[in-house]
Amino acid sequence: MAFDKELLDILVCPKCKGDLGLTSKENGLTCDTCKLEYPIQDDIPIMLIDQANPIT
Repeated sequence: MAFDKELLDILVCPKCKGDLGLTSKENGLTCDTCKLEYPIQDDIPIMLIDQANPIT
């Protein structure tokens, strides 16, 4: 089972409540405002701020 892209309509960044986008490899969700990437593990987005990786 792959990540359900319909979730992008309801998920928001937990830090700024902004929109999220899917990475090109579909292995994470990105917030352009906060410059953070939230990983997707086993088709489940990990929406914890302390688990997010900074986008460079």
